Amino acid sequence: MAKMSDPLVIGRVVGDVVDHFSQSVKMSVVYNSNKHVYNGHEFFPSLLTSKPKVEVHDGDLRSFFTLIMTDPDVPGPSDPYLREHLHWIVTDIPGTTDSSFGREIVSYETPKPNIGIHRFVFLLYKQKRRQSVTVSSSPSRDRFNTRKFADDNDLGSPVAAVFFNCQRETAARRR
Repeated sequence: MAKMSDPLVIGRVVGDVVDHFSQSVKMSVVYNSNKHVYNGHEFFPSLLTSKPKVEVHDGDLRSFFTLIMTDPDVPGPSDPYLREHLHWIVTDIPGTTDSSFGREIVSYETPKPNIGIHRFVFLLYKQKRRQSVTVSSSPSRDRFNTRKFADDNDLGSPVAAVFFNCQRETAARRR
């Protein structure tokens, strides 16, 4: 059971994207080799054009993981009727390595929110075995459902998650 002080609960990631779970694996997400993602921190889209390095800190090289990046606030956080928008899926990431060692099923899409502040969520799932995640065709980016994807691929609950906030950059803010 997640604590009320858990940033994933406060940020409504638990509830909007996934159900309560216990984090059991450490995951780090880093953009541009030095911008670490921490729950609730804000980034501008110009910093997010290249896919991040996502490291799995699990001591077992024989374990494999699936990474999902999603935006639950589409088209805007006040009325996210298109929830969720899929930004990235990588499967078969060996424990103790990073996402570059996995199999990219859905290519990375740069966050570009138009309205309001969006949450971008990275979820890590432990696979039962290598190549257990099968996607007959590329899943739709629009109206993606993380819970359904995890259920369809027998992934269970996430073992790690982190999210950041992002909003559109205006000309005045860039100065």
